[in-house]
Amino acid sequence: MTGIQNKAYEATPAGQGGDSTAQSPGKTSFDDIYDLPDPRGYFRTLRPLEYQIPHHAQQVFRRLLAAHTPVTGRDGPVTVLDLCCSYGVNAALLNHDVTLGDLYERYTNDRRSRLSTARLAEEDRAFFGSRHLPHGARVTGLDAARNAVAYGRASGLLTEGFGEDLEHAEPSRELTRALEPVRLITVTGGIGYVTSRTFERLLPHIAGPVWVAAFVLRTVSYGPIVDTLAGAGLVTQKATSRTFPQRRFSDPDEQRHAVEAVEAAGLSPAGKESAGYYHADLYLSRPTAHAAAFPVSDLLEEG
Repeated sequence: MTGIQNKAYEATPAGQGGDSTAQSPGKTSFDDIYDLPDPRGYFRTLRPLEYQIPHHAQQVFRRLLAAHTPVTGRDGPVTVLDLCCSYGVNAALLNHDVTLGDLYERYTNDRRSRLSTARLAEEDRAFFGSRHLPHGARVTGLDAARNAVAYGRASGLLTEGFGEDLEHAEPSRELTRALEPVRLITVTGGIGYVTSRTFERLLPHIAGPVWVAAFVLRTVSYGPIVDTLAGAGLVTQKATSRTFPQRRFSDPDEQRHAVEAVEAAGLSPAGKESAGYYHADLYLSRPTAHAAAFPVSDLLEEG
C-alpha cells in the first residue's frame, strides 16, 4: 500500500489551539481514568466506546521495529519511548502475544474486579511474562499520569517509566539519562495533550537518529510538532491512503464539534467523523536518508 507522502502543513485551523495543551474543543474529558492505580477503570470506560487506536498501531509499530535494524545498521533491541504511555498498553501490544481485545477481556473480567492493585500487578507480571515475544523492544514510558506509569512498571510492561509533565517542566536527570538510547518514539493518543514543547525538551537528550511514529486525531493540528522535528533533521510523511478509527463519540455534541473541526481544517468528515467515530492520521518522521531507504509500501497492511 503506497499512500504515504511528504506532507506540507497548513496553519492551525481557527479555534484548534495549535500548541495549546488542551485537547480539541468539545472533546469529552476522560481525565478521571488516566491516572488510576491500575487500568481496570480505563478499560471499563473505553470498551463501550470501542477505543481501538492501539490495535491499529500494534502492527505498524512492529513493522517499524523490524525495519529499524536493516535501515539504521544498529543491531540489538531498539529502545522505544512511548509518549503518553498510560498503563503500558502499547508496550503490552508491541512486545507480547496479545491483542487489544485480550486486554479488554482481562481488565473487565469479574474475578479481576475484586483483586487488589498489587495482586493484579502480580498476575500481570506472570501473564505478560509467559507471552513475551522474542526480539522485543525496550520500552520506556513517559506520561504525566504518575499512577499509570507506576502500574506499567509494576506489571513489567515498561522497562523504565517516568511520571513527568514536559509541557511544564524540564526532564529530570533520570529521564535525560533514559532518553539517550531512544531510537523510536511512539504516540497513539497524546498529541493535543502534549505539544511541540514536549518534543523540544525531549529531542536534545536523544543521542542518535530517532524515528517518530504518531497517530494524531484529525481534529488536532500536528504542524507545530512537525516544525520542531524538522529542526532536529527529521522529515515527516503522512499516510494518505487511509485513516484510523480511534473511538466512537460519547455524545452528539462531541461528534458535532469534531465534524466542525475537521471541516475547518479543510478535510471531509464523510464516512469518518460523520459516521460516528474519531479518526486519526499516521505521521512518520525520520532522518532523510532513513526515509529514502525504508520501503513504506507495506507499512499499513493490517495483520
